[in-house]
Amino acid sequence: MVGESPAVATASSAAPKRGALKKRGSYNCGRCGLPKKGHICPSGNGDILPPRSDHRLRRALSFEEDRTPSAVAAAPGMEEEEVAETPAAADYEEVEVGGGVLPVSCLVEVLRRLSPKELMGAAVVCRGWRECVKRVWRSAEELRLRVSPRSQIGFVGSVLHKCAGLARLTLRIESDVDATLLACVAFSCPSLEAFEINIGDNAVNRITGDELGRFVAEKRCLSVLKVEGCTSLGLLNLHSSSLSTLWLSDLYCISKMVISCPNLKELSLDFTRQENDSTDLVTMMDSLGRTCPRLRNMHIASIQLCNDAVLALASTNLRGLRMLSLVLGSKITDAAVAAIVSNYSSLELIDLSGSSISDSGIGMICNAFSQTLSRLLLALCPNITSSGIQFATAQLPLLQLIDCGMSMRAINSQNESPEENGLIGNEGSGELRRCQKSPTSKPQPIYQKLIIKHGCLRRISLWGCSDLDALYLNCPELNDLNLNSCANLHPERLLLQCPKLEHVHASGCQDMLTGAIRNQVLNEFAVVQNHLPCKRLADGSKRVQVPRYPLQQIDPVQAVTICL
Repeated sequence: MVGESPAVATASSAAPKRGALKKRGSYNCGRCGLPKKGHICPSGNGDILPPRSDHRLRRALSFEEDRTPSAVAAAPGMEEEEVAETPAAADYEEVEVGGGVLPVSCLVEVLRRLSPKELMGAAVVCRGWRECVKRVWRSAEELRLRVSPRSQIGFVGSVLHKCAGLARLTLRIESDVDATLLACVAFSCPSLEAFEINIGDNAVNRITGDELGRFVAEKRCLSVLKVEGCTSLGLLNLHSSSLSTLWLSDLYCISKMVISCPNLKELSLDFTRQENDSTDLVTMMDSLGRTCPRLRNMHIASIQLCNDAVLALASTNLRGLRMLSLVLGSKITDAAVAAIVSNYSSLELIDLSGSSISDSGIGMICNAFSQTLSRLLLALCPNITSSGIQFATAQLPLLQLIDCGMSMRAINSQNESPEENGLIGNEGSGELRRCQKSPTSKPQPIYQKLIIKHGCLRRISLWGCSDLDALYLNCPELNDLNLNSCANLHPERLLLQCPKLEHVHASGCQDMLTGAIRNQVLNEFAVVQNHLPCKRLADGSKRVQVPRYPLQQIDPVQAVTICL
């Protein structure tokens, strides 16, 4: 431009390129609230901070930037990162919250209590909050994450990548899952100790046995593994010296199973309920005792369980076994019980639900484990009677839980054969006619009564015992009683002497029975509430009730829960 000096021309050309003016910060101190001009903050340990104009506002967790001279002098031999992680430096930082300030350590403790989804929302509030959220992710040791069908495996990887020190991980997968998930977890969590995969109702687990075995072999620190929906394994070959707990559910047609884990203490294998399952349980039981000598808790659920499988397990050297659960084995009889009691001497829990053992088997269990057994589960055992249950409660002084649901029950007419229903003839040709039976030929239900007197029992489950018509309980420690579907239990033949009873389940019972339960339980609380010490008058004429100390008032309606 003509007539302008070069300096003016340069200034005018540079003016449009100048950025927006910086916004000034607060004129008051962020720690004590006093004006900053000529101010030495008393809460800063006498250290004068540089003015705000030449001091860039640091992020909440960027301790390596703008460190105070005193912090550096306190530890001259430490690296900058080490000084940044000291508690003194962490407490010195502050972050803005709602117009005020809050120490970073306090905000981090608050953010620890949020869910992963809420943490992601907190990270977009501001820069200080984002750094606090990063600190929470880095220090997280346990994570429970639900993966919706719309989420991709990259979402799981992005979350796990933030948790370098993660030790326990639980994933709820609601979509199909394959070995890509295992690779993502193995890469993002190098120090993982416990891993659990829960499969949704409409999801399919496509992880094979080779892929699962490779994952376990690579994770040298893994001690707990729980996987659901293992229908696609095909074979199982696990080798690990650190694995102590293994839960696999929905197993189906396992052609080969080798679990070589010398430190394994808890094993749970749940097979599908399909009749065409070709898994060889006898060979599997035989190998488990040889490759896992330290097993203490074992749970096997399969309709293929039989006496041969139990005998194969009993022949192994599992002397440290404390819990034995063999569920749904309708082919298990008293012969298997004899093998169990002859090879194990310290069982604390026995679960033979769904088996065909009788009262004789219960007698063998009581004679062998009278000083150790505390939990006995015999649900869905049609061959046991109330006499066997009474014998068990009388011979097991340490018993705390007994479950004999659906064991003492009447025959369901819908499940009877055509001959039992009076139907004779050729069913295939359609020539089926009903034979009129005399009233005496119809089998009458045999009702049973149960009398239990025990000083340690805390839970009794009698659900579905429709043959039970009389019940007498004298259990001072009983807390939970399940009488669901006890349709033939008479109110006049019910006696509950259980002062600590809090939960009674009586759905599917007669209305008069539920009323009798309520009256007996509430009256028991009323007796305890009205109990007062007595004192004789001075002339010795009579005794009077004198409360020597204030008794706690108990509302009997709130003290007991009756589920109808």
